[in-house]
Amino acid sequence: LPQYTRGTVTAFAPFDARADAEALRKAMKGIGTDEETVLTILATRNNAQRQEIASAFKTLFGRDLVDDLKSELTGKFETLMVSLMRPAYIFDAHALKHAIKGAGTNEKVLTEILASRTPAEVQNIKQVYQQEYEANLEDKITGETSGHFQRLLVVLLQANRDPDVGVDEALVEQDAQVLFRAGELKWGTDEEKFITILGTRSVSHLRRVFDKYMTISGFQIEETIDRETSGDLEKLLLAVVKCIRSVPAYFAETLYYSMKGAGTDDDTLIRVMVSRSEVDLLDIRREFRKNFAKSLYQMIQKDTSGDYRKALLLLCGGDDD
Repeated sequence: LPQYTRGTVTAFAPFDARADAEALRKAMKGIGTDEETVLTILATRNNAQRQEIASAFKTLFGRDLVDDLKSELTGKFETLMVSLMRPAYIFDAHALKHAIKGAGTNEKVLTEILASRTPAEVQNIKQVYQQEYEANLEDKITGETSGHFQRLLVVLLQANRDPDVGVDEALVEQDAQVLFRAGELKWGTDEEKFITILGTRSVSHLRRVFDKYMTISGFQIEETIDRETSGDLEKLLLAVVKCIRSVPAYFAETLYYSMKGAGTDDDTLIRVMVSRSEVDLLDIRREFRKNFAKSLYQMIQKDTSGDYRKALLLLCGGDDD
């Protein structure tokens, strides 16, 4: 998988896994927990280092660090700390597993992960899912979803998006016309055309198609999707379009809406902050500041509290004035 360099969390130096393990044990031993120590260590070490700390913790004390965190912490703060401890390679597979288990499927999680991950990342998720859960991710998803929503998820799961190698203007024109005829010009929408084109063409090709679509129709493609489709399919199509335009902008918007208005969607806030902290959270912060007239840091500060807030702000890594 690619080495990302736009994260807010990087390898901590000087790093001493044993010293960190000892500090964590001391913080959780006896009556009461020193949450400050726990969050300061876990939010400022990168995932690879957290795995080393867990290994040192077991070596030194014969205890499982994650089990101890679960028994000592509670609520959203516990969820955040345990999420930070999940090995990076398994994070998405685990999130998908929990999105499709039991009663009701969490379509939001399926949409967010499958719309935003690169083809290489999706291939990795499928392999890890098979290894860890001895189940086929595609089978699990098709068993819990239906209709055009299911079909677009399956297309994205194939991870066969065309590589970015130069753009053929004639094909751009053709795709834009096909989408225009399938949406705005059709009574009822030809969803299949949207699924095939948005699910398989290269990123640079689609960016040009969106420009051309605007020229032909006078509408942004998002406006057409909004008008012509509904429900889970609409949300997935919009997520795919937004991620084609800019993955960091998509996540900035996702974070904004997780906190906007009454109540906070903490599951989404935690999932995005943790999963992007070593990938592109610096870029997400920049898009957030540009698009929402306040910084991500300020919004987290206003919308959360306590140790949970302290840990999120450490992951955020700074303000953007």
